[in-house]
Amino acid sequence: MRVLLDVSAVPGRPVGAGVYTIAIAAGLAARDDVELHLLTRRHDGDRWRVLAPRAAIISRVPDRRPSRLVWEQTGAASVARSVRPDVWHGPHYTLPLRIDVPTAVTVHDLTFFDHPDWHERTKVLYFRRMIAAAVERASVVICVSAFTAERLRARLDPDCEIVVVPHGVDHARFAPAGDTGVARELEDLAAHGVTPPYVAFAGTIEPRKDVPTLVQAFARVAATRPDLRLVLAGNDGWGSAATRAAIAASGAVTRIVRPGYLDDDTLAALFRHAAAVAYPSLEEGFGLPALEALACGTPLVTTLGSALEEIAGDAALLVPPRDAGALAAAIASLLDDRELAARLRAAGPRRAGTFTWDRAVEGHVDAYHRAAPVSLSA
Repeated sequence: MRVLLDVSAVPGRPVGAGVYTIAIAAGLAARDDVELHLLTRRHDGDRWRVLAPRAAIISRVPDRRPSRLVWEQTGAASVARSVRPDVWHGPHYTLPLRIDVPTAVTVHDLTFFDHPDWHERTKVLYFRRMIAAAVERASVVICVSAFTAERLRARLDPDCEIVVVPHGVDHARFAPAGDTGVARELEDLAAHGVTPPYVAFAGTIEPRKDVPTLVQAFARVAATRPDLRLVLAGNDGWGSAATRAAIAASGAVTRIVRPGYLDDDTLAALFRHAAAVAYPSLEEGFGLPALEALACGTPLVTTLGSALEEIAGDAALLVPPRDAGALAAAIASLLDDRELAARLRAAGPRRAGTFTWDRAVEGHVDAYHRAAPVSLSA
């Protein structure tokens, strides 16, 4: 089965959809029943040769985003003609619209349609048009959660089949603390300015993550806990000024740590040694950091109303979005109620154990068969 996976949108420091694309590429490349071709940016091939050593690498996509988006609609057809894949998979919302092979596209969320104010205007205009076109063109649409599938049906009502394939988690890395390595992990965290006790958040600082509400909630909790810190891991994205303003107005500036982007090993350590993880996103198509926190056995508080409920189940505390009082109360209960914290520490890994990248890869192979049943049975 010949699959062409377009990995050209994955940045050098991947989060969210980038982590997903890397995991699917590595899993597909390891299978004997898949001949995997990876379409990369022109100067990014070496990275992918390490990540997926059995894959064929095609490094033709321009490095800069504007040129890359144009190339997808103008240059991809020649790649399709030369590779002749059974399925072309666009894992990041879009597809080349003028290729004559079966296609699959992954839709992570519908926020470009439902909440355009959470994104840059130019991105909204582009992705609204291109997501709708890709869904109309695709042989099959892969959604990362049932929540996203429901929003897709409500917004775009596609004629093609929708397949729900949840993300997995790297259980070898994101796991509860063991008996060894603790001192090294704490030293690594200290090098980033992070020392317990702390409440952790991880993700790109952007409007839909609603970090300002978390900052307000932390200020309430911290008032009676002089040693507690808040760690906000992740780079600034579009619209991060509101978070900086909230930190400045919090009265707890010196107790809020901004270590920036953390690699996976450091991120896992951050979760493991946190008193609690707070992920107050207004809406998620999946919510990978929440799942990673659960896998580490760290008490989690997250929000109602999107895929986060679907992912967390009863292994986390759930609060309404934008409710600083409810979020503060939930964080305080995780810090003060040892029985509750212990129950969630045990429930998290059990819940996360149902999400694996092997299962996700298997789900993608099934989706490819649905996209191209004739070519694959020949």
